[in-house]
Amino acid sequence: MTPGRPAVGYPGIDRTYGDLYDRVTRLARAFADLDVGRGDRIAYLGPNHPSLVETFFAAGLLGAVFVPLNTRLAAPELRFVLDDSGARVVVLGEGQDGGGLPGRHLTQDAFEELIAGAPAGPLDEPVSQDDICLIMYTSGTTGRPKGAMLTHANLIWNAVNLLVDVPLAHDEVTLVSAPLFHIAALAQTLVPTVLKGGRALLEPSFGVDRTFDLVESERVTMMFGVPSMFAALAGSPRWATADLSSLRHLLCGGAPVPEALIRAYRERGLTFLQGYGMTETSPGALFLGAGHPDGKLGSAGVPCFFSDVRLVAADGSPAVPGEPGEVYVQGPNVMPGYWRRPEETAKALSADGWFRSGDLGVTDADGYVRISGRISDMYISGGENVYPAEVESLLYEHPAVAECAVIGVPDEKWGEAGKALVVLRAGMSAEPDELLAHLDGRLARFKIPKYLEFVAELPKNGAGKLLKARLRERYREQRA
Repeated sequence: MTPGRPAVGYPGIDRTYGDLYDRVTRLARAFADLDVGRGDRIAYLGPNHPSLVETFFAAGLLGAVFVPLNTRLAAPELRFVLDDSGARVVVLGEGQDGGGLPGRHLTQDAFEELIAGAPAGPLDEPVSQDDICLIMYTSGTTGRPKGAMLTHANLIWNAVNLLVDVPLAHDEVTLVSAPLFHIAALAQTLVPTVLKGGRALLEPSFGVDRTFDLVESERVTMMFGVPSMFAALAGSPRWATADLSSLRHLLCGGAPVPEALIRAYRERGLTFLQGYGMTETSPGALFLGAGHPDGKLGSAGVPCFFSDVRLVAADGSPAVPGEPGEVYVQGPNVMPGYWRRPEETAKALSADGWFRSGDLGVTDADGYVRISGRISDMYISGGENVYPAEVESLLYEHPAVAECAVIGVPDEKWGEAGKALVVLRAGMSAEPDELLAHLDGRLARFKIPKYLEFVAELPKNGAGKLLKARLRERYREQRA
């Protein structure tokens, strides 16, 4: 439709939609010549790069299945994913050598040679909406990673859900610095941008100063990030004076978003949107659009237009407003199951297609959902349930707090007690008693952490999500 418009940008590389179409069709033909076809898996290992995007679309043209690999995984974890998926080909991105990994490897030089040597012209391979488009492995914060199978329809309906809530335009310049091997960057930023004919500006990693520079020089209109990325920008010395006038849509997700962070962006006159989802829902499930009341700030919003969400109490009954319940999601964006994991699929998906998220939420009288955290994150102190997200949200309101995490640790008196791990903002100081006093009177006493410790950083996965399981393990060992 628009072959002359810019499609993909990368340091030193700019490609139009015509370029992208030509390279993707040639690459699909080259994969076919390597005896890769319908249903075969094609993996990609590397940071954000145009070759990742081209591999994704070429796999789709063939009816093959794209398997993006998390670059932060250790070699044994990567081998597990490749063995589990049965990938026929592994495209190696910049800086990846693939040593010890199974499958046929394609370096960037070999990748370019394949494209240059393949014939041009359209490829007529029937692909249905229900065919598997990609297998995206969950982050593996607990146990072995599971491959969520996402169909072409899953990604289409997720994009439609997003476009109902966010008025993307043909001239969007979307900064994609979150890793494309995670679902939000791929399905919430890249796919909708391409669908509208905008420009996807790829960055191999996120950097605060680099982000400010690109927003100013490239007139970025849209970006996605997890809360820690947006907090880093707001905490920068450049925050107050940076030219952010081109930004139209800032999408945040991946973890509960502190209200103080949302207010910081709104005070700059920016449209800061948050949502909730997961790999298995492609990912959008809940969204808080720009037109919702300020009183709903900090909630994850309401169900996306073509998705249904309900909360289920511990006894299986519907959770009433104000009562915590597990978040269930149903809709055309929900995966058909986990790759080669029928038992795990049966645990996660009900017979009528409701996905059990493992997350706790609370609905208000108007149907807005606040996410309380993972069921596994909840701890019981003196017989009372404590949901860390509620405590963390208030800690974030203290001006000295850059990042925080609350976990339950063993306690002789209460069984478990809260421990807060806090990263202070650069150049600021605070005392533990000061931060705990900040919570006094705003939370029930049993919810206020008994312990508070300052740390230099918090462990995260490749998507920037906090690894609470690792924190719990670390501090249980210390207690022992």
